Amino acid sequence: MAARLKAGWIVVLFALTSVSTASADGPTDNNPAKVRPVPPKGITLSPADEHELMKGAAALRTEIRDLAALLRSTPALLDLLPDIEIYEKAVRYAVEYDEIFASADVVAAKELLKEGLLRASHLRFGKAPWTTATGLVVRGYRSKIDGSVQPYGLVIPAGFVPAGGQRYRLDFWWHGRGATLSEVNFLRQRRTSAGAFTPPGAIVVHPYGRYCNANKFAGEIDTLECLDHVRRHYPIDDSRVVARGFSMGGAACWQFAVHYPTLFCAAAPGAGFSETPEFLKVFQKEEVDAVWYEQKLWHWYNATDSARNLFNLPTVAYSGEVDSQKQAADAMAKALKAEGIELTHLIGPKTAHSYEPAAKAELNRRIDAIVEKGRDPLPAEIRFATYTLRYNQRGWITVDGLDKHWDKATVNASLQPATGCVLIQAEGATALTVRFPPGSVTTPMMRRFAFAPDEKPSDPLPLTSDRSLTAHFQRAGKKWRQTEAPAPDGLAKRPGLQGPIDDAFLDAFVMVAPTGKPLSEKAGKWATAEMARAVEHWRKQFRGDARVLKDADVSADDIAANNLVLWGDPKSNAVLARIADKLPIKWTKEGVAVGNKTYDVATHVPLLIYPNPLNPRKYVVINSGFTFREYDYLNNARQVPKLPDYAVVDLTTPPGTRYAGKIVRAGFFGEKWELLRDDGK
Repeated sequence: MAARLKAGWIVVLFALTSVSTASADGPTDNNPAKVRPVPPKGITLSPADEHELMKGAAALRTEIRDLAALLRSTPALLDLLPDIEIYEKAVRYAVEYDEIFASADVVAAKELLKEGLLRASHLRFGKAPWTTATGLVVRGYRSKIDGSVQPYGLVIPAGFVPAGGQRYRLDFWWHGRGATLSEVNFLRQRRTSAGAFTPPGAIVVHPYGRYCNANKFAGEIDTLECLDHVRRHYPIDDSRVVARGFSMGGAACWQFAVHYPTLFCAAAPGAGFSETPEFLKVFQKEEVDAVWYEQKLWHWYNATDSARNLFNLPTVAYSGEVDSQKQAADAMAKALKAEGIELTHLIGPKTAHSYEPAAKAELNRRIDAIVEKGRDPLPAEIRFATYTLRYNQRGWITVDGLDKHWDKATVNASLQPATGCVLIQAEGATALTVRFPPGSVTTPMMRRFAFAPDEKPSDPLPLTSDRSLTAHFQRAGKKWRQTEAPAPDGLAKRPGLQGPIDDAFLDAFVMVAPTGKPLSEKAGKWATAEMARAVEHWRKQFRGDARVLKDADVSADDIAANNLVLWGDPKSNAVLARIADKLPIKWTKEGVAVGNKTYDVATHVPLLIYPNPLNPRKYVVINSGFTFREYDYLNNARQVPKLPDYAVVDLTTPPGTRYAGKIVRAGFFGEKWELLRDDGK
């Protein structure tokens, strides 16, 4: 229901954690030829301040290096080193990359260095008082993606007892957009502001999200890595994890709610955006003209497309009545109505881009009531929609195969006491797994299955002594049958190995530089420039230093542990030469052959993602970093994949703020990673 609260309309002004005003974006940012830098250029430091910060960062680096050696034999203490490294990285990035944006940043940077040295002195003597502190605490972890340390903030409730036996409610708060949200500014905020919501007795976690990407791509993985780190260090009640956010953080909340609905017990998105095309038309006044594969890829982060998944997640949305970002909840309300669900949408009367006090109180009341009940660990009914195996699990149902990626697949699964079975109805899926955890199989109904309402239930599967059940099913034609494995053997798109190109940068990756002479001088120069750009922009937009190796230095361990991003061509890159004949696109001195068409090797370069023939459990990417570019940094709704599984670039058109050249062909590989028709459909 839409609840228009009639309390006063005075708006509450509070720190929305680096929310910039709506005026920062708009039609002036719709010109790809005139793009402002994100992050912006910082101020000029005085020689004295620059010297002090560089000297302080160097001293902290020395402490970190010494501690790494000292604590090598004490893994539990060594595991806390990122809690110190976050301070060094914050100051080093700010100084080295011109990201001191105001004089207050200088003061904050100096304070961070002091705090880092203080923590280092404690850790040297085997102590870590911040790990049991209450109030505002900043922590750090080392990311699996690029080995970088990433910060996050915590609000630890008074009376917190780490080993007291109590498990604590955990609320995620995703921050708003802020082009100047450097690590220095984020840490300053997390050391001085508790944020918009601090439920009594709850731990609140503030992910950095790797800067300003609406918690997408590596920013999405940041939340999952934060959660893992918090679980390892704090006693969390997994049945009482809440999703919250406002503005850009509201967009993050929508996408986490639909992609991970059984991770949370409640969601409270505020403002933001919930899909790309309509939001850009309304908020950005942009004429959205996307090619077919870009439109397909909107399904990755369009929460409206996966609204069905909120069936399993109680959600209370909030918008200001006169906030243009109310469009996000309105769009979700329309999508939910099509699924037979009415969105609970609290509206702050006469309020713009903030929380109205009475609406905020009502929001808290409703979310607290939901949290009191906790998440249902074994829902009797699951409704599930997905377009990709990247998001393939809801409660006790896992989708292991799809008819066609980026077309909608749906699953309805329910326990049916009347017929005494588990009823599953699936469209667009080819393989499923049902998994009931130990202790949950309490009736014969949970061991019998039917895949249509009028189908005779199967004989019951054997009862296990721990009362768990795992059953795999695959579809042959229109019939489902039980199988031993979750999916057929052989090369196929699988969860975490399904593309598109951007998917490679959600896990550990290494950039591999060529050392040989290229097939084409023009293409060689392009690859060198694009690789340098990919490394630079990874740091700018995802706040890490991409790992780079020369082709001759790639080891078996590197191949086993990483997605390989290969730059150059089969002549210039020795690793690419090893696998070139095993890729679906052929690249030789005669040309770039895609199906029955060949492109001039002097002026064309292929980009693609594919299971690495040297290690099919990992990707190989050819000549691409993440695929959105400078124009897309100006509005978070634009930060979506711009290329599918493969593309061919015509280099006679120079790289720009939207594409790496002229895209003359692009498409998706099939479900067995085969090359499809020219249009990829």
